[in-house]
Amino acid sequence: MVQEQTIREPISFSGVGLHSGAAVKMRILPAPVGTGICFRRVDLDGFSIEAVGRNVAKVSYATSLMKRGVLISTTEHALSALMGAGIDNAIIELDQLELPILDGSAKPFLDAIHRVGIKRQRRQRIYWRIAKPVEIVEGDKFLAVYPANRYSISYTIDFPRPIGLQTFDLDLTGDAYESQIAPARTFGFLRDERALRNMGLIRGASEENAIVLTDSGVKNGPLRFRDEFVRHKILDLIGDLALLGHRILGKVVANRAGHAMHTALVSRLLRDRFLWEEAHISREAASEALSEVEEASSVFARS
Repeated sequence: MVQEQTIREPISFSGVGLHSGAAVKMRILPAPVGTGICFRRVDLDGFSIEAVGRNVAKVSYATSLMKRGVLISTTEHALSALMGAGIDNAIIELDQLELPILDGSAKPFLDAIHRVGIKRQRRQRIYWRIAKPVEIVEGDKFLAVYPANRYSISYTIDFPRPIGLQTFDLDLTGDAYESQIAPARTFGFLRDERALRNMGLIRGASEENAIVLTDSGVKNGPLRFRDEFVRHKILDLIGDLALLGHRILGKVVANRAGHAMHTALVSRLLRDRFLWEEAHISREAASEALSEVEEASSVFARS
């Protein structure tokens, strides 16, 4: 069976918070089986906040966690990287309330995890297999998850020019996350900068850690992908769904969603035990799923 995993050695990062602008030092540490992902504020006597849905605090322009008044902000990129790397157990230490934004993507986190290596642990990973469809609708926004044998995402966004309408489909098998999602950076419109700064947001934003958009195009190109914007929304979604505490087996469909809807889906699944069932996956089944995806990609490439 597929087993739980952690990192082999501690990893260190330093940078600034996207919204606070504060300098921050951060470490990801190996953790025992059953730990899950847990944040630790070393500036507050090691106060711990588990990366689970019950600790979600606010989700406007980032996903923040809070426990007994202690805040951890902008968690989604690091959580996304851990999920993409297949890490089940880790401690994330930081000396500020906000994680470092780094280059605005999950790639620096993922690259560091690969540098130190991944350790397989002596416990089978428990997946949550979606048993019944769950749909959330808010005006023209839509987010749903449907029963399926593996984790896949279809995401559609529709922003003003120069982004427009973009859709991306992803099967989270093999290295798809690393090659297609992790490098996608966060983004924002230059015309919104003053208003956001007046709200106390994006104080650490720069052209080094975000795609900056003007009415005519990308100010600090080139893009890493033609459709980098929708890929980044998938990156955020994967990080937010990590707050379930388990990987899912299901098909997620999103249209114009965002952090608030992502975490609303987390809350819905945590509230209703009849929407999912616990499952294990054999390594043979995982390899077979990967082969199917690769074959489908090959057929598509030839067509």
